[in-house]
Formats: sequence, structure tokens, C-alpha cells
Amino acid sequence: MTVATAKDYSQLTGDWKLYYKIAGYFVHKVKYQDREDFLHDVLLEMATVKVKYQAKDKALTEAGLMRVASFELKQYWYTLLKNQPTISLNTEIDDGEGNVTELSELIADDKAIDLNSWLDAKIWLLGCPSRLIAIACKRVKGKLLNHREQLYLSRWRQKELAKAQKSLNL
Repeated sequence: MTVATAKDYSQLTGDWKLYYKIAGYFVHKVKYQDREDFLHDVLLEMATVKVKYQAKDKALTEAGLMRVASFELKQYWYTLLKNQPTISLNTEIDDGEGNVTELSELIADDKAIDLNSWLDAKIWLLGCPSRLIAIACKRVKGKLLNHREQLYLSRWRQKELAKAQKSLNL
């Protein structure tokens, strides 16, 4: 099945020619293999809506036809996405190195402890001044810091920020 070209529809006249022109704006937005079917669906839907409007003595403008085509495009993608197969978490996949793993084993656990950062923090705390730890405990408990403690904490923050910026600039 091939996609219809402009040559195939060159003999259209009247409303059908207008329908084809408007549908042409939307055909490229569907999958390649579905374009011809989508084009015909849009043309038929436009003709159906035109008949309904004529029965009510109303005029269907080009903007209205664009709306019909837009709705058909929305319906196309809705049904396409709705009919996607569901993948089970028990599905076994190959990681490319010959190892077979279930998908459920690849889900990250938010509650898991990041051992590397935990060790880094523990090592940092071992070299941290006891005064800074006391200030941190005071802040955790919600107590106010006095002026000297605020200055000390501010100096440490600036020193650590300078170290971090220096390591990023390497």
C-alpha cells in the first residue's frame, strides 16, 4: 500500500477538493503506514459533518473543517496509544552482555542508602570540628543560634563553597 500523492487526487472537485486540501495539513502527523487510511477517514468525516450542518441549515467553514481534521488526528493518536501492549515487570530482558534480568529488579529504590555518599559524610564528620557539630545539633533541635555561632557557621559554609567551586573549575 502506498501513500496517496497529489496526482492521485488531482481530479477531485468541489467540496472534496477542499476536504483534501485541509486533510493534507494533518496527514503528515500520523505514522507513515497509516497515512492513506487516515486521509480517507478524515475526508469521510468531513463529508459526514458537512451533511449534518446542511440538515441544520448551517454553514461549515474551513475553520470548522480544520477542527474536524484536528479531532480525527486526536482520535487517531488516542486509539493508537490506548492499544499499546502492557509490559509485565516479570518480563526478562537481556542487558546486551548475555545477562538476563527481570524488569522489576531494575527499578531504583528511593529508600535504599547511598553507601558512597554515606561514607563520604561519615568521613567528613570525623574531620569536622566539634563546635560545628554542636551548632548543627542546636539547629536540628530548633534552637536559635547566637551571633558568634552564626558567624562561625557562615565562615564554614563559605569555606566549603569555595572548595566545591574550586573542584568544579578543575
